Amino acid sequence: MTPRPEASAVVPPADWRTPVSSEGDIDAAWWARFGDPQLSALVEQARANNNDLAIAAARVAEARAQIRVARSLLLPTLSASVPVSEARSVNAFGQPSESTSAQPLFQAAYEVDLFGGNAARRDAARDNAAAVAAAHESAMLSVSAATASSYIALLALDQRRELLKETLVSRGEALRIARDRAEAGYTSQLELQQSEAEYRATEQQIPAIEAAITRQENALSLLVGDAPHAIARGAAFAGLTTPLVPAVMPSELLRRRPDIAQAEYALAASDANLRAARAQFLPQIRLSASGGAAISSLLGDPISIWSIGGSILAPIFQGGRLQGQFDAATAQRDQAAFAYRKTVLTAFREVDDQLALIDRLGAQEQALLAQRAAVAEVLRHATNRYRAGYSPYLEQIDAQRALLAVDLALIQLRTDRLTASVALYQALGGGAA
Repeated sequence: MTPRPEASAVVPPADWRTPVSSEGDIDAAWWARFGDPQLSALVEQARANNNDLAIAAARVAEARAQIRVARSLLLPTLSASVPVSEARSVNAFGQPSESTSAQPLFQAAYEVDLFGGNAARRDAARDNAAAVAAAHESAMLSVSAATASSYIALLALDQRRELLKETLVSRGEALRIARDRAEAGYTSQLELQQSEAEYRATEQQIPAIEAAITRQENALSLLVGDAPHAIARGAAFAGLTTPLVPAVMPSELLRRRPDIAQAEYALAASDANLRAARAQFLPQIRLSASGGAAISSLLGDPISIWSIGGSILAPIFQGGRLQGQFDAATAQRDQAAFAYRKTVLTAFREVDDQLALIDRLGAQEQALLAQRAAVAEVLRHATNRYRAGYSPYLEQIDAQRALLAVDLALIQLRTDRLTASVALYQALGGGAA
């Protein structure tokens, strides 16, 4: 058999590009690490009821049935037949006669797998079934991660809506004060209109957030296998726990990721198909036997009948068909080898991407918290200056806008950190060991 391309070999790196400082572990129910029972319940429901997973499970059943089909090639075939006939004829003297006859027959046939072609087909079916089962595990991991991320995004939308509602209350109070001051003649209509514009600008964002919440609930309903409905919440967004980064080495990834296992089994199946294609060049030996009896009303006693035979079929000229099949199987094996290499390298990249993102998001959060403290202080001074009559209302509006933008950015940042943790668990293969 032709060897695999040397360029398809993969050597895992000694360590991740982004250093892992924590020593967190990972278990099968990794979604429980976020500290929300409702998140865990939704993930379990999705794993049980998701339609894509049901389709993947049916594919596993189909592939396992194909193993039994391929395994049958290594066993003899047995069959029985009992043809019965009734006839009326005329003899040489013009006299009619009727007869009833039967010929029960038992037949057996067996192909001697002298050169391993049928065994290779069985191995290919077995490896393909293992690849399909690994694909089911990969789909299970993807659905679990998508459900967890979708629920986190839903809680983040809830948090944005609450922030906007709180902001709207403060904007409403500012509008009330501006209206009272304008009616009393302390301020111009300009400040009143600025205050109302700011109030309306905040007010119009709430329906958009509520529509996004509905869409997110509908998407989550589909993931768990239900019609669109409201999703119950567990912990608040602020109550979600950010898990520690699991300490997993690059070499461990090769046995953790189901998509890598899928690519590995697919490569093994292509190797088996290549062996089967090579066996087509060699002779095939078939043995057959049959036995039975001839029974007729014209005979006094049944007559036993039997036959034993064998055949050797060797290809001599096929017009290049066998060589073409072998070359195609070789190319398919090479494709599977490079697909395996790509899958492994992609897995390394995905883990490093999430490690770098989590690390940099931590630094970004520190800077954003410092910015919020500074913006909050600016708002305090602007408010005091406005109330004392030292500055126009526009300074306070700018400070309020800046603080709202920073608070929304903090919610988004925390959402990114939590979903990056989910993506890291997925990149590491979930709870596989």
